Amino acid sequence: MLNLTRASIARNGFGRCLMAEKRSSAVKSVRRGLVCADHSDGSGNNEVYDVIIPGGGMVGTAMACSLGMHPNLSEKKILLLEAGNKKVMDKVPDSYSTRVSSISPGSATLLTGIGAWEHITKWRCKPYKKMQVWDACSDALITFDKDNLEEVMAYIVENDVVVAALTKQLDSLSDHVQVKYRSKVVKYIWPTAHQAVRSVPWVQVVLACGETLQTKLLIGADGPNSMVRRQLGIPTVKWDYDQSAVVAVLRLSEPTENNVAWQRFLPTGPIAMLPLSDTESSLVWSTSHHLAEELMALDDECFVDAINSAFWSNVNQSELVETAGSLFRSALATIMPSAGSPRQLPPSVAAIGPKSRVMFPLGMGHASEYIRHRVALVGDAAHRVHPLAGQGANLGFGDVACLTQLLSQAAFNGKDLGAMQHLLEYESERQRHNLPMMAAIDLMKRLYSTNTAPVVLLRTFGLQATNMLPTLKEQIMAFASK
Repeated sequence: MLNLTRASIARNGFGRCLMAEKRSSAVKSVRRGLVCADHSDGSGNNEVYDVIIPGGGMVGTAMACSLGMHPNLSEKKILLLEAGNKKVMDKVPDSYSTRVSSISPGSATLLTGIGAWEHITKWRCKPYKKMQVWDACSDALITFDKDNLEEVMAYIVENDVVVAALTKQLDSLSDHVQVKYRSKVVKYIWPTAHQAVRSVPWVQVVLACGETLQTKLLIGADGPNSMVRRQLGIPTVKWDYDQSAVVAVLRLSEPTENNVAWQRFLPTGPIAMLPLSDTESSLVWSTSHHLAEELMALDDECFVDAINSAFWSNVNQSELVETAGSLFRSALATIMPSAGSPRQLPPSVAAIGPKSRVMFPLGMGHASEYIRHRVALVGDAAHRVHPLAGQGANLGFGDVACLTQLLSQAAFNGKDLGAMQHLLEYESERQRHNLPMMAAIDLMKRLYSTNTAPVVLLRTFGLQATNMLPTLKEQIMAFASK
C-alpha cells in the first residue's frame, strides 16, 4: 500500500509540489537566502540564542530536549517558547485523555534517547503487538503482527503524558535549555543575506509582552496553522477532507489482554479502536461532518450502540463482492496454503468515559518548503495527515531526529547552525520519507471512501493479496515504524 509510484504521488498533488521545487532549485536558493521582511535597528533584547523553538507541543518539546541532550550542542543556548502553562504531572490522572498517539518503535527510540520514555512507561502507555484492518463492504482483511510476539508494533500514549514526560526532562537541562511559558509570539523579523548597516543578521522574535529575542536558527514547531510558515509566505498544498474525527474513551464489555489495534473502513470513513488498558480503549471515528454531529448529539447508550454496529454490522456488504472475494481468497490459499492471517473479532464496547466525546475537523497539508534562511519547520507546521494510519506524531518525531543529527554534525564541524547547507539536507531527507507516506495515507482514504462495486472488488483483491504476502507486510511495517 505504501510503495507508490512517482506518478501516483503526483496525482495526489505532492509530487507536483516536490518536482516543481526541483525544477526551480536555483531560483529558490536565491529567494530563500534573501528573505525580505521588515528591517530592525536591533533594539530590545541583545541576547542572542543559538536556537529558538516556538511551539511547546509534543514535537517542539521533543526538539528542545533532543538538542539539549546532544553532547555536540551542550554549549549552545536553546529557548523553547510555549504559549500555554507548564504541563506538570506528579501522578497520572484517574481517567484517560481523549487525545492519544500511536508511538512507533522509531519514535520510542528517540524518546528513550532524550530521557522521556522512562517517565512515559512509568506513568502510562499501552503496547500493542497486532493490528487488524478490514473492509466494511467486504470480508477482506489484513493483519499486521510480529513473528516474535514479544516484540511490539507500537504504543498508544496520551499526548498529555508525552508532553509532561518531555517537560520533566527539560527541567534537568535548565543550564542551557530555557523555557518561556505563557509566551505568545506576535511577530517575526527575518534577516536578509546582505545586511544593511543597522540591521541584525539573526531572526528576531517579538513577544506579546514587548520583549524581542534574537536567534541564529528558528525551528517552527507551532502546529498546522504555523505563524512561522505563514509569515514567511511558504506555499502549502492543502485540502479539507469534509470529515471530522469523533474521539472518546471506551470501556470494554469485559477485561481482555487488549493488545490489538482494530480499524474498519466504513464508506463514510475509518473507525479505529486503540488499546489503552485491559478494560479501556481509545476511539477515533473519522466520518462526515453531518454524521459526526449526529454522533455527538446521541446519548451515551445510543452512541455505544453506534460504535458496536460500526465494528460488527455487515449491512454494507453485497453478495456479488462476497462471492468474488471468497473465490479469490480460495485461489490464493491454494497457491500459498500457509500464508495469511486468521480473523479475530474486536471486543464489544459497554460504555464510554464521562464527558470524553470530542470532535475536530480533518485535513491534509504539506509545506512546499521546510526551510528558509535561518528557519526550519518540523511536525505539523510542515505536514498534516489524516489520522487513519496513526502517523502524525511519528512524522514529527522523525523530523526531530533528522534535524538534531544534522545540527549536531554542523556544530561538531564548527559550522553556523542556521546555514542553508545542512538545512537543505534536512529538507531533502525528510521530504523523501514524508511525501510517500502522506500520499499513501491520502490514497487509502480516497480508495475506501466509496462503496461502488468495481472499486470495492479492486480493494478487496488488493487487501487479500497483501495479507497473503508476509514480505510485503514486513516492508509496510518497517516503513511505518521509522
